[in-house]
Amino acid sequence: MQRILVVDDERLIADTLSLIFMKHGFDAKAAYSVDDALECALSFKPELLLCDVSMPQRDGLDLMREIGRILPECRLLVLTGNYGEMKRIQEQTKHLARPLNILTKPCQPSELLREAGIMLARA
Repeated sequence: MQRILVVDDERLIADTLSLIFMKHGFDAKAAYSVDDALECALSFKPELLLCDVSMPQRDGLDLMREIGRILPECRLLVLTGNYGEMKRIQEQTKHLARPLNILTKPCQPSELLREAGIMLARA
């Protein structure tokens, strides 16, 4: 079963997305901060990280850099509601070990599942 870690400081979003993935046959966990996500990732070893960018304290870009360092095979999928962040996200993630894909909120579950499936199939 493929493992997905969903990270969003809005608990309802993280929990809902995790449930969507679980209902479609994935092993999914939710984390609500960068620090929680890093702790979870060390034991869970996700194959895909679905991450919001705007979070308190440390943002999703920090998390993606750390995950790229500790789990270089993990694929990265960004989900953001702030269209103005697109250029900044692309600029700051150019040098990551793995390329990432970006989806914008709101996002239909079917689109999210399709994108995750495509990314995980690239193994």
